[in-house]
Amino acid sequence: MLSDTLSTLFDPGNLAIIAACTLYGTFVGAMPGLTATMAVALLVPFTYFMDPLLAISAIVATTSTAIFAGDIPGALLRIPGTPASAAYVEDAHRLSQAGRSRSTLAVSLFASSFGGLVGVILLALLAPQLARIALQFTSFETFWLACLGLSCAVMTSNAPLAKSFASLFIGLFIASIGIDVAVGYPRFTFGNYELFDGISFIPAIIGLFAFSEMLRGLRNPRRERPAGRTQEGPGLAIRRAAGTLLRFRRNLARSSVLGTLIGALPGAGADIAAWICYAVSRRRSRHPERYGKGYVEGVVDGGAANNAAIGGAWTPALVFGIPGDSVTAIAIGILLLNGMSPGPQIFTDSPVLVHTLYGAFALTNLLMIPAGLAVIFVSSWILRVPRRVLMPIVLLFSLVGAYAITNSVMAIWIVLALGLLGYAMEANGFPLAPTILAIVLGRILEDNFMTSMIKSQGDMTAFFERPWAAGLGVVTLGVWLWLVGRGLTQNHRARHHAAAPHASQGDRA
Repeated sequence: MLSDTLSTLFDPGNLAIIAACTLYGTFVGAMPGLTATMAVALLVPFTYFMDPLLAISAIVATTSTAIFAGDIPGALLRIPGTPASAAYVEDAHRLSQAGRSRSTLAVSLFASSFGGLVGVILLALLAPQLARIALQFTSFETFWLACLGLSCAVMTSNAPLAKSFASLFIGLFIASIGIDVAVGYPRFTFGNYELFDGISFIPAIIGLFAFSEMLRGLRNPRRERPAGRTQEGPGLAIRRAAGTLLRFRRNLARSSVLGTLIGALPGAGADIAAWICYAVSRRRSRHPERYGKGYVEGVVDGGAANNAAIGGAWTPALVFGIPGDSVTAIAIGILLLNGMSPGPQIFTDSPVLVHTLYGAFALTNLLMIPAGLAVIFVSSWILRVPRRVLMPIVLLFSLVGAYAITNSVMAIWIVLALGLLGYAMEANGFPLAPTILAIVLGRILEDNFMTSMIKSQGDMTAFFERPWAAGLGVVTLGVWLWLVGRGLTQNHRARHHAAAPHASQGDRA
């Protein structure tokens, strides 16, 4: 079996497909508005003509590199390519503005590669054990997991707690647009059938980040990026990145393992993994006040969790045929089309397929380093382009991408409307990251809440009856209590600072 696996993996045709899909995934992920799921979906017609082993290798290569490449527009343009990249987009972008775009993206690349390797090692060693845990997750556990992810978005924000919660609820409101999951009645659609499916993530992220960024540039046309004048050389960027990873090696190991475990939970994926690992990193950091202001430690944790979660998501897909995320759902469909049924029997019926998957993961994460470095060093030159020229071009391509996702003019109107909303929010100190994550997780939260309420016939105590649900519920409620305490502390400090000037004036009188 080992010889068959190695011969399949290192077959010239398979190596060529992995290399080509590595470059393809890097290109798609680096384009604002294009996601890893979209990249894999575009591959599906080609997989009809491939051997199942080659098809799985192509999907693995495309996914791993596209997830990393989503950090590139986030750091250079403040437009996260994926919801997971939004967790640390502020840190990456501010480091890029300080002239460290190449070393920051190199940190993300090396952390992603390391996290991906840890993910596949844990997948190979612990797949049955992790899948047993994942199998115990029902709508109750998924609801609490989504709540925990949303709580982490508020916990990692540097804005006042009230504004962070307001941003979160704005995102949940946007996510509620469409058909009600319980009664099938349209909500907030104003009779427009094109809104029945809700607000797609791609137009939302383009509007909130890309269009609002362009509006800010119009308000201050003289503001240019200082990074274009102080660009790092390739050697210096790699040395800085290697030094950073050595300095934060504990963060790297912790987030790689935690990201794999979270990714193994059905419905979690890289998005929740990155946000939770970023929140854990900030909580355990010696300098939590630097997060969101250009601190590279959060980039290390988020980048490692991103790709580690990809390997974890394959655990329930392989062992029980339960997709861990949208990409593995597509992969399961491809296997079924080729007469293979994912499940416990796949380890005995198709062991070569399973081990080729492991090898493709490892090989992709190694090939991703030279491909990623090449893209980083080329793409960072766009910082030299004047902002008044760059942003309209980016917006044009983003609008085309938003239209291509839905094939509807409504997507363009959504971009424009949410762009104005994002501009108004940031002008008044409301963070955008909680809104983005709420749009992504809002439908998951509602679906699982309504399903759980129907199963329990309205009994709220059912959310704490199952062991895993009770554990996640207690952790989530603990985070909420901590946030309330932090909010009260912030309110007390604000009142104290407001009263201080009046007291000093009275003393002078």
